[in-house]
Amino acid sequence: MKILIIRFSSIGDIVLTTPIIRCIVQQIPESELHYLCKPEYKNILETNPYLRKIHSYSKSDTHLLEHLISEQFDYIIDLQNSFRSNKLGKRLNAPYATFPKLNILKWILVNFKINLLPDIHVVDRYFAATKRLPTGIKNDCQGLDFFIKDEDYNKINTYNIPRPFIAIAMGSQHKTKQLPVSKLIEIGKRIDHTIVLLGGANEIEPANEICLKVKKDIINLCGKLTLRESAACINVSKIILTGDTGLMHIAAALNKPIVSVWGNTVPSFGMYPYMPLHPNYYHIIENTNLRCRPCSKLGFEQCPKQHFKCMNEIDVNQIIRLLNE
Repeated sequence: MKILIIRFSSIGDIVLTTPIIRCIVQQIPESELHYLCKPEYKNILETNPYLRKIHSYSKSDTHLLEHLISEQFDYIIDLQNSFRSNKLGKRLNAPYATFPKLNILKWILVNFKINLLPDIHVVDRYFAATKRLPTGIKNDCQGLDFFIKDEDYNKINTYNIPRPFIAIAMGSQHKTKQLPVSKLIEIGKRIDHTIVLLGGANEIEPANEICLKVKKDIINLCGKLTLRESAACINVSKIILTGDTGLMHIAAALNKPIVSVWGNTVPSFGMYPYMPLHPNYYHIIENTNLRCRPCSKLGFEQCPKQHFKCMNEIDVNQIIRLLNE
């Protein structure tokens, strides 16, 4: 039985599909599982032992449909559920299924602040897409997967980071999901352990500012690590401070304690840390006293109202207490 899973992007969303991958292969041992994602996200999945093949999706690839049809899939599981993924999946001449994205209910919450969303994590909603498989697939409730190679620890080891240390994920695809630098400086000054800053090239400058003003045990690895090396760093950390980011979901897959700070988005969207085996491992910090929140189901480059109170008014005392404990 040859099955294709479609999820184009992004980091956290792809990590959240890993229970589907594991459960299909474990519960249908004769299955051959393929995955379609954008090429920049293949490194998330290339170490996953349950996948037979990863295909690259690109809008400009005129031969992609022809190539996928030649694979002769028996089932298509669309976990992107977008116009493009629907169109592509339904042209592959195989039974096709997707999951309830609940976009209308999310729109109502964003625009009218009325929460009609079911209290169901997106991972559990993903399993609705497996109902057309001949063997019923059940969620094994073992959480997310993220597989790290031994070589991914090599660069981390060169920094001789004192243990235990706290990892802070600075970056996010959207600025309104990031803790302000001023808050991170205040937190850094009051943390008892070594701090490691993680992020991409965009976070190098603000991370340098934090290091300059904190003036104690703090190591800036922003822009210096690959995604899997960042995951390796998280895996040897004591705890991670993060926003609603891809690294938050990787930390959940690695069963690391998480302090998760939410800005313009809300956990009600169903994208909070998925840790069914360790529900006490994560703490969510959010400003629930704002009438403007959530202002988007994704995020913005800057606060639409210019005040960014969802992050600027976060009380760091609770964050500091949790990290120090």
